[in-house]
Amino acid sequence: MGARKRIAAEKMKEARKTQYFAKLQNVPTSPRKSRLVADMIRGVEVNRALGMLKFSSKAASVRLEKLLRSAIANWEQKNDRKAEAGELFVTKIFVDGGATMKRMRPAPQGRGYRIRKRSNHVTLFVDTKTNEK
Repeated sequence: MGARKRIAAEKMKEARKTQYFAKLQNVPTSPRKSRLVADMIRGVEVNRALGMLKFSSKAASVRLEKLLRSAIANWEQKNDRKAEAGELFVTKIFVDGGATMKRMRPAPQGRGYRIRKRSNHVTLFVDTKTNEK
């Protein structure tokens, strides 16, 4: 690794120490379906977001609820205290496309239809309102 790349990597590592996040990779749901749920909780206070996810009928909400609890636990671990009501907010959440499994389905007259089984990666950041830029 070159010097310039190493310096940039160290800067990114230092910046990550002050951010509180959780990642979920290779979720077997299409990114479009997960984005619908992610848009619902973006910028919302965490206790309210947990309630929204708990009572949502979308299948992706179960996985995002677990991810949000993980991000809250990461914040509590780094700050050595419990999160109080109204303190933490979902600052950023984004859903990226993951690997796509390609399958074939039999079709009439000897043809085959392509099936794409999509997956995604979700990254969720939480922080207090005062630390938000």
